[in-house]
Amino acid sequence: MGKSMPDEQAPLVLVVEDNDFNRVLVEAILGDAFRVAGAGSAEEARQLLEGIEPDLILMDMRLPGMQGLDFTRELKGRRHLGTPIVALTANATENDRQAALEAGCADFITKPVDTRTLNERLGAILARRAVS
Repeated sequence: MGKSMPDEQAPLVLVVEDNDFNRVLVEAILGDAFRVAGAGSAEEARQLLEGIEPDLILMDMRLPGMQGLDFTRELKGRRHLGTPIVALTANATENDRQAALEAGCADFITKPVDTRTLNERLGAILARRAVS
């Protein structure tokens, strides 16, 4: 039997990741529980956001052109964006974590991504959002 797809009511996650391999991997992991859209840069994500309303944005911190933290600040500053943004980065220091949270990220996930718990972590963030 083939892989099941999430239903139309499943939360939509926008994955902003410039590394194609990492983006495809994360999209595949999320695809069991979420609807997924992907972008390889802040500019591409900006264009996608004109036509979609994601429930959560998974944001790589190192992007070509505009960095993920700068794009997070832009999104949080120019829109009434209640959408949680989760930092995705290989930089795992406490300073990196603090910078992401100060920029407006709801959480901080390090690479390599723990494929066993990613869906649970994002689901928990969305559940917290629904309660608040």
